[in-house]
Amino acid sequence: MKKTVLVLVSLILSVSAVLGGCGATSSGKEKVTINVLNWGDYIEDSLISTFESQNDWIDINYITVASNEDMYTMVTTEGSDFDLMFPSDYMVERLINEDMLTPINYDNIPNAQYLGDFNLTQSYDSGNVYSVPYTWGTVGILYNKTLVEEPTSWDILWDKQYAGKIYMYDSMRDSVAAALLYLGYDINTRNEAQLAEAVEALKAQKPLVQSYGSDEMRDSMINGSGALCLTYSGDAVFSMMENADLGYAVPDEGSNVWFDCMVIPKTATHPEAVETFINFLLEPEYATLNTEYIGYSTPNTKVMDMIDSSFLENNAFNPSGDVVERCTVFHDLGDFESKYAEAWQQVKWYTP
Repeated sequence: MKKTVLVLVSLILSVSAVLGGCGATSSGKEKVTINVLNWGDYIEDSLISTFESQNDWIDINYITVASNEDMYTMVTTEGSDFDLMFPSDYMVERLINEDMLTPINYDNIPNAQYLGDFNLTQSYDSGNVYSVPYTWGTVGILYNKTLVEEPTSWDILWDKQYAGKIYMYDSMRDSVAAALLYLGYDINTRNEAQLAEAVEALKAQKPLVQSYGSDEMRDSMINGSGALCLTYSGDAVFSMMENADLGYAVPDEGSNVWFDCMVIPKTATHPEAVETFINFLLEPEYATLNTEYIGYSTPNTKVMDMIDSSFLENNAFNPSGDVVERCTVFHDLGDFESKYAEAWQQVKWYTP
C-alpha cells in the first residue's frame, strides 16, 4: 500500500508461470518460477537474489504496481498467473469475500512464530487464515516544526494560514478519510449524506492545497517547501531522517491504521515455493534488513529487538499504544465503493 515510490506498472500479463525441466537443483526439486506482485520499492534490493541463491529451485519474477485497485485488476484479468501478492487490509478482505485466495499452510512458514498478536487479531482476516502480515503503519500529518506546532486535530489541514503549503495524498480512501475524520465521521461510513459532506469539505479545502500528489510531496517537505502533508507513516520515517525539522502526528480524532499482507491467490501454481519465500522474508536477519530499508512498522517481534534504535525512537515507526487505539482499519466497502469513487472524482475535477 504504502511505499509511495510509484514504479511504472507493466500491464502485460504474459509473464511466464513455470520453467519446468530446467536441469537439476541441489534440492532435487523441479525448478519453478513464482510471479510476485508487490508495491514499488517495497523490498530491500538484495533479498530476492539472496533468496534465489539459497533456494536454487525457485526463481522470482517480480512485478510492481501502484495501487490496490491496480493489483486487483491485474489478478482478476483472465489468464493472469500470479503466485504471491502484497495487498492492503481492505483489499485482502475483498479478495477473501470473493473467494480468490488460497489458505496459508503455516507448516511451511515456521518463522510465523515471530509475528506479534497485534498483527494476528485484525478483523480483515480473523486468524490470518489467508494472509501473513508484511508491514503496518498509520496515516497522519507530516509537519514542519519551524512553521507549525504539533497538530492535534485534522482541522489544521483546513487552516487558511497554511494556504499553498498543504499537500494532500492523491488517494481516494486516504484523503476522503481525512475529511470524514475532520467532520467527526467513521472512515468506513456508508452514509451518503456524510460522504457528500466530506466532498464539500475537500472542495472548500482545495484553494489551500498546493497539490494532490505522492513522492514529490515528500521531497517538498524534506526541502522545506511545505508546512503540512497528509502521508503514510513510513514516508514520514524517511522524511524525518532526512530533515530534523520534520515531525509526524496522528490527530486526536484518530486515523487509519493499515496492514499490508502477503497472500496467495488461487491462480498460484506453486504454493509451497511461495510459502518458502514468505518464510524467508520473516527470518529475523532478513526481516530487519528489509524493515530498515522500507521504513514501515514491522509485525516481526524479533526485528523490534534487532533494529537500529533510531527507528524505535521515531514515533512514526513506533507509535504509542494510545495512538494505535484511536485508529481504525479500512474495510472493504463492497458495492458502496463506487460512491467513494464518484465522490473522489468530484473533488479531483473541482476548480475553485
